[in-house]
Amino acid sequence: MQRVVRVRSAAFCEDQWFAEQGFAVLVTDGRGTPGRGPQWSKTVFGDTLSAPLDDQVDALDAISAQLPDLDRGRVGIRGWSYGGALAAIAVIRRPDVFHAAVSGAAPHDQRLYDTHWRERFLGLPQQNPEGYDRSSTMTGAASLTRPLLLVHGMADDNVVVAHTLRMSAALLSAGRPHQVLPLSGTTHMPTEAIGNLLRHELALIPESLGVARPAAELR
Repeated sequence: MQRVVRVRSAAFCEDQWFAEQGFAVLVTDGRGTPGRGPQWSKTVFGDTLSAPLDDQVDALDAISAQLPDLDRGRVGIRGWSYGGALAAIAVIRRPDVFHAAVSGAAPHDQRLYDTHWRERFLGLPQQNPEGYDRSSTMTGAASLTRPLLLVHGMADDNVVVAHTLRMSAALLSAGRPHQVLPLSGTTHMPTEAIGNLLRHELALIPESLGVARPAAELR
């Protein structure tokens, strides 16, 4: 979905809240995002992670050129659902750019996700096995070198919790330290737990980036 819109959505409020804790927050709609025409949307056909990840890096480069005071040595990335997969692959493939990630309710194994939705973007698994591998964060699990928190609702009936369990198992098998936060009774979009979840992220991200925890009041 589009995130860069002129509307006061729940996502906007989260971004603003993190900004009020002292972070510079950058929100970018990369290739594949709807709303800019079929050509833009179809650029991710066959590989749903590579181009959007490049666009996140390009956006960070562009804003850093405008604001040289930004600390490029302490960049965190967080996301939910598809954004969770993008956050995970960011620290796996580009640890030189992204230094910590929170990956929530992410479809880590594309062969496990909703058939019609995956085939719309990736085609049939037997016809595009390389694309399914490139679009699955599990493929690069052994390359993780940065802090990664995996969050998932145990009652998620959209992106089932098996995605995060498989990703964690792949990381554990490769000997890659990570954290897993299960949300009991929570579906794909947390509601009651969202406030405490954000506070948990706020405690984790600065520690992972090597900065002092923000002293601002947690509202």
